[in-house]
Amino acid sequence: MTVFSRFLLASLLLGAATAQAQTAPAPPTASPAPALPAPDAAMAAKAAQFTGTPATKAHYRAVYQLDSDDPKLISKTLHNMQNALNDPRLKGKLELELVVFSGGTVVFKKDQPYEADVLVLQRAGVILAQCQNSMNAYKLTKADMLPYISVVPTGNGELIIRQAEGWAIVHP
Repeated sequence: MTVFSRFLLASLLLGAATAQAQTAPAPPTASPAPALPAPDAAMAAKAAQFTGTPATKAHYRAVYQLDSDDPKLISKTLHNMQNALNDPRLKGKLELELVVFSGGTVVFKKDQPYEADVLVLQRAGVILAQCQNSMNAYKLTKADMLPYISVVPTGNGELIIRQAEGWAIVHP
């Protein structure tokens, strides 16, 4: 390739790159956020007065489902149950059950970090139900589990029956 050929090729490439750069769209500029309308004053006043739905029934029942060994989900579930028990609207009106199966089985095993939280729930009258199928799958016996839990044939069966009985199903 001659010097002239190289010069010509370089000029063509440079010209193509320059043309491409000139036709490339400019990056978008940030536009200011649109102004929001003022809130509805009547609805805002109503919201300020609302402190939650009153518990008008004599009795409420909820079953919490725990089927994961994720420590964050386990802690969240146990904490949510404590919150429900401590809700002043539900004091003396609430019956809870914790159904544990699959990976959640770790919660009811002896010598695990959740035992203190589970014991608090047990002392508050919460039904603690462990799935027998999951125990079988993990090769666990009743001796491997906390002594104050109940064992049900299947976790799913327990949830189905409770829902048919009108229990609220909670799956954090």
